[in-house]
Amino acid sequence: MTDPRPPHDDVEQAARRAVDRDKMGRDVPEPSLGSRLGQIGILGWAIVTPILLGIVLGRLADRHFETGVFFTAPAIFIGAGIGFYSAWKWMHSQ
Repeated sequence: MTDPRPPHDDVEQAARRAVDRDKMGRDVPEPSLGSRLGQIGILGWAIVTPILLGIVLGRLADRHFETGVFFTAPAIFIGAGIGFYSAWKWMHSQ
């Protein structure tokens, strides 16, 4: 059985794809280092802020009810869940 396409067609298609990728790379440049660092900072704060709020609210509840770390521990996990979810949503919106 023979291949219906001559072998030079595969090379031609690969060359066209390479030219298209090169053109797309020039049209859509890579973000700058400052932009990347800004994204990392936003993601960091999006995760850390709800965790810190969970710690503060949990400690206040524990102090009020005199329960040790009964409220703080789950509040940390809830804050982490909210933070990671918001970071995930922000990453997919970019």
